[in-house]
Amino acid sequence: MNFRISKPLIYSLLTTQLSACMMGPDYVRPKMNVPTEFKEVKGWKQAQPRDNVVTGKWWEIFNDPHLNELEDQVATANQSILQAEANFRQAEHLVLTAQSALFPTGSTTATFNRFVAANGTSIAPSGVRNLISNGLSMTWQPDLWGSVRRQIESHIESAQASAATLQALQLSTQATLAADYFQLKMLDAEKALLDETVDAYSKTLEITKNRYAVGVAAKSDVVQAVAQTESVRAQAINLGVQRAQYEHAIAVLIGKAPAELTIQPAPLDASPPPIPVKLPSELLERRPDIAAAERNMAAANALIGVAEAAYYPNLNLSLSDGYQSGFLNLNSLYTLAKNYWALGPATGAMTLFDGGAKNAQYKQAIDSFDANLAAYRQTVLTAFQQVEDNLAALRILADEAQVQKKAVDAANEALMLTINQYKAGTVSYINVMTAQSTALTNKVTAVQLQGSRLTSAVQLVTALGGGWNLEMMPSSDQVTDQIKWTDYLIIPGMDQGK
Repeated sequence: MNFRISKPLIYSLLTTQLSACMMGPDYVRPKMNVPTEFKEVKGWKQAQPRDNVVTGKWWEIFNDPHLNELEDQVATANQSILQAEANFRQAEHLVLTAQSALFPTGSTTATFNRFVAANGTSIAPSGVRNLISNGLSMTWQPDLWGSVRRQIESHIESAQASAATLQALQLSTQATLAADYFQLKMLDAEKALLDETVDAYSKTLEITKNRYAVGVAAKSDVVQAVAQTESVRAQAINLGVQRAQYEHAIAVLIGKAPAELTIQPAPLDASPPPIPVKLPSELLERRPDIAAAERNMAAANALIGVAEAAYYPNLNLSLSDGYQSGFLNLNSLYTLAKNYWALGPATGAMTLFDGGAKNAQYKQAIDSFDANLAAYRQTVLTAFQQVEDNLAALRILADEAQVQKKAVDAANEALMLTINQYKAGTVSYINVMTAQSTALTNKVTAVQLQGSRLTSAVQLVTALGGGWNLEMMPSSDQVTDQIKWTDYLIIPGMDQGK
């Protein structure tokens, strides 16, 4: 049966403290001035309320089954994410470490002595003597000034920050995989284009050779045609280096060795989907990195109370009880006559002079909060920048793609006309080379634009939080509910928490 230490038990223990004082400021989430709308959203094609809704599996909006298959492996196989999950579990157990200070510490001792008293002394009877004892002692330091409770508060908020950091890492890793995947497909499309171009150039080369054979073209035309054809062939081969690197990177992202993954070339037939863009104020609740920064700030705020409580005196209470006997018979040990007990000592201690150490620690705690506050605000500003950047990129790249398509169509028409003129002998081969180069450049640019638009779409989804929201972050109750009753026992191997 899986028992848990209930929160009412912990709260009841808190009420037994001699004072309900809590040092340090109570945390208040700072306000941020946010715009009413994104600057670059004007002219943006918004998704309809139920069109391409971004959920946890945000990559499904691209409708690519192979991408879906790869992304599903990230959360369970990526080693960086598994490391972050272990860090989150570690943060949860730090809460238990802090909570343990609320409880008394109990220990038991058992001793056996066999000795001979020195001759001529009256301290003990002469001869061989035995002395056995068994005792139980307990010490407790009441949380008079809330230091322990502030420490627990800080660890809970740190655990929440760790959970949000885990989600941010998972989102970032998924986005990196999607971007690498689309870049790989862009290279495949570019290689297919170059291969087609090599075939077209080879046909033009044959025409040039035939013209040279009948004496209407110069040898230099043939050499130039060969050089141009082989140059494009070399470009197609060179793309293999980048493609291999993207494929290897994707393999590592899904927790595999590069040798275990092969992605077959496929057409680049995806288009950037409409992405719903919500109000800027909602971004604060949809970015896990913002949530992590805010929780780190709250944890730092609680540590101010810990540092402030160190100025005040501590009280230590102790209790001991046990049995002692000079006989080896254990039955005679645990009798009322052999019992001893002690209540105390009860000690109070307060530091009067420490060379400024506590003042320095208190100021450091305030400085740490200020640093976390600045980090939080910077994270928010960066989030707004990322959304604006990718909104602008998608809008501008879409306009550029339309213009580029016209350039590709015009370049293809110019190439066809120039080849016909060359066949008719009205233009030189240099005109053909120029037209071919222009057409190829425009086609490559069009393919790269398509890849850039898909990458920007991935980055926009990421900048908007990838469907994450604050409700997915564990509450303080959920963090402490992970603590089982067996965690409070000093029994190694009782529960490994897995």
